[in-house]
Amino acid sequence: MSSITTRDAPRGFSAAEYMTCLTGIVWREGLRFLHQRERFVSALVRPLVWLFIFAAGFRQVLGISIIPPYETYILYEVYIAPGLMAMIQLFNGMQSSLSMVYDREMGNMRTLLVSPLPRGFLLFCKLLAGTAVSLLQVYAFLLIAWFWDITPPPWGYLTVLPALVLSGLMLGSLGMLISSGIKQLENFAGVMNFVIFPMFFASSALYPLWRVQEGSPYLFYLCAANPFTHAVELIRFALYGQINWISLAVVAACTIVFMIGAILAYDPSRGLARRGPAGGEG
Repeated sequence: MSSITTRDAPRGFSAAEYMTCLTGIVWREGLRFLHQRERFVSALVRPLVWLFIFAAGFRQVLGISIIPPYETYILYEVYIAPGLMAMIQLFNGMQSSLSMVYDREMGNMRTLLVSPLPRGFLLFCKLLAGTAVSLLQVYAFLLIAWFWDITPPPWGYLTVLPALVLSGLMLGSLGMLISSGIKQLENFAGVMNFVIFPMFFASSALYPLWRVQEGSPYLFYLCAANPFTHAVELIRFALYGQINWISLAVVAACTIVFMIGAILAYDPSRGLARRGPAGGEG
């Protein structure tokens, strides 16, 4: 008599199980953020220094003409506010990736990546958690800026939210992609500076691109190709209830590319994060 051996088909995961995983990762990132109060303070110090000190000095030097989405002449600090919001998200995305490098060195990364859930979903949950933290920092900055007479339309605080989520995902996925190739914690600080400052200064965060074009056409093309420029412009227009469709397309495309690159890089069978410094899985 022949016997037939049957195997149970692999069972998929329910929506509740995916939601439990997402909630757990977001909660862990939130607790880490609450326990690192200096991270919250430092995230606000950088943009506030630009807002309160540098803007006061540059106000008389860098006049801003009437350009979309503004319908009248504006103060310099009003112009740079969206760029400072994006800067908060840029630093937060790099700091979240720094925590991934730390977790990999300490061995905590294996706890996350050995989960039976798809690795891409786990990394997306980590990315979403970092973006949620950046939103808290950005809205805290907007609250302080309100006392500095930086007051967008009331509905702008809501219309800017989708733009902040998308830009946070893009900058966070970029940091995650960079972290996949860094094996030691002390090396990440240098890489952060190498990425953050060129992206920030070669963008429309501090000055409009038409002024850059007047000074250097080559730098203008570099700034126009910078994904951070489009993140700033997406936030700038959304803060006034408008959509910059070109920036939306660029930010969405970069988010997809960076996220796919990070997922592939954290795949132990092919990625850059294949093995940690101690020989364990990255």
